[in-house]
Formats: sequence, C-alpha cells, structure tokens
Amino acid sequence: MTEIHYRYAEVDGRRLFYREAGAPEAPVLLLLHGFPTSSFMFRGLIPALADRYRVIAPDLLGFGLSDAPSTEEFDYTFDALAALTAELVQSVGITSYAMYVHDYGAPIGWRLALSRPEAITAIISQNGNGYDEGFVEGFWKTVWAYQADQTAATEAAIREALTLDVTRWQYVTGVPDETLVSPDTWHHDFEKLSRPGNDRIQLKLFLDYASNPAMYPQLHEYFRKHRPPLLAVWGSGDPIFGPEGAKAFAKDLPDAEIKLLDGGHFLLESALDQVSELIGDFLARHVRPTAM
Repeated sequence: MTEIHYRYAEVDGRRLFYREAGAPEAPVLLLLHGFPTSSFMFRGLIPALADRYRVIAPDLLGFGLSDAPSTEEFDYTFDALAALTAELVQSVGITSYAMYVHDYGAPIGWRLALSRPEAITAIISQNGNGYDEGFVEGFWKTVWAYQADQTAATEAAIREALTLDVTRWQYVTGVPDETLVSPDTWHHDFEKLSRPGNDRIQLKLFLDYASNPAMYPQLHEYFRKHRPPLLAVWGSGDPIFGPEGAKAFAKDLPDAEIKLLDGGHFLLESALDQVSELIGDFLARHVRPTAM
C-alpha cells in the first residue's frame, strides 16, 4: 500500500497544503490542479506513480486545504500563485521535476517553466491549455465578457460557474458513462467554492486569466528553444478546453505525444487507468524512474 503524506508548508506567510508520496531520492513529478478543484483530483493518480517517482501535489492558495486569505489581503493573480508554488517547490528541496498541468495548473506551470526552464524534465498536459485553439467559445464567451466589462450582468453570468450545477457539469460533460464519476467530486469542490469570500477569489482569477493567452508567445518560444518532452493526454469531450488545444502543441513541439481519450475535463475521474498507463510509459522514456 502506497504511503501518502498530507503536509503543510509555510510559504511567504501563507500555509499551503500538499500531498506527497514516493521515495525522497526519486525523480519528482509535480501535479498542478485546476479550477475548481484541488490536489484531491490526484488521489488516484498519486499511488499509481509513487512506486517510481516522488509525487508532490499542492493545493493552490485559495483552493482545497491551503489558506484562502481574502482578496483584500492577497492579490490573486496567476503570477502570484506561480510565485508561491515556486517557493514551495524550493522549500521542499526540489531542483528539477516533471510536471502534470491541468486547467489553472497550466498557466502556473508555464510560468514555472519560463522562469526556470532548466528545472523542467518533462511536461504532461491533461486539458491544460497553452494555445488559443484550445478555448471552447461556448464556455469562454462568458469569461471574456466579464473580463471586458465588469457589470452586474456580466458578474451574474460568470457567477454561474460557482454553482453546484455547473461544478457537476464540468465533471460529467463529455464523459461516455456518467456513472463512472463519483458525485463526491463535485460536492467536494462546491463545498470549498462556497466558503465565505471564496467567490471574490474566483472572480479575481477569472479576471486575471486574461494574462495567460498574452503569455502564449513566450511559452511557444520556450517550447521551440528548450524542446521539453511533452505528453498531451486530453479528454476529447471537454467543454472548456477542446481537443484542438492538445493538437496545437505539435506546432512548436513536433515530437509531442498527443493522446485524445473519450472523456471530459476531469479525465482522471473516468479514465484513470488509461491516463496512468500513458503517463507511466511517457515518463519511463524521458525521466529515469526509481527501480520498482
């Protein structure tokens, strides 16, 4: 049975929660979650990989079991969240690592890679966008409208993303068999979204998401210059980041491995075994694992 440790670290005056498993000397895999979840989304993936890798999965500030200071106390931007994540990585003694990025985890991971490209040994993007082609307009038009003009109407529309119904929608849309997805997932996320003041945190991050596409040219240059091994394993039915976002990696990384699976945004909930096998094979070829 895999031992998973549940830890906290004090980073720049903030308490960050993270899950950790695997031998301390093993190559590191950093798991970066998205909206509206936390490291809870990796509860099945961690034991599948921890026999060969040191796996670390933090909760971003404002998510999961990490601190969630108000928007008056902390300026929630992707730059700020990436800076905290970088400090956490340094504080636990990590100098190089592969990373798995999902949803919000992608712009966090891209910033880490741009700041220290030599630290990145490989990248797994699971519906973690890095190209304009990946945006599904049906979802993002509401975000774009709020970014363009913060009115009562645009705020009311974007607040729908914070409801239980839309949280569930993110989990089950595009999944061939909805009964494979545990209701625990969306209820767990909705409980955290419903904490007093968390709505303002999420609204601030929706606004700041505009900073991420603006960064894409730098990201693509990083890909072309440093050629990190990259696996894009993607739920083809994702209503937020579509499969064109996975295919686009090949424009700058011709050797990128692109796997489109029958599933949705939270692919680990319905295709954990497939994803684990693909990641294990990919990492074995690019990051020498600890002997099993």
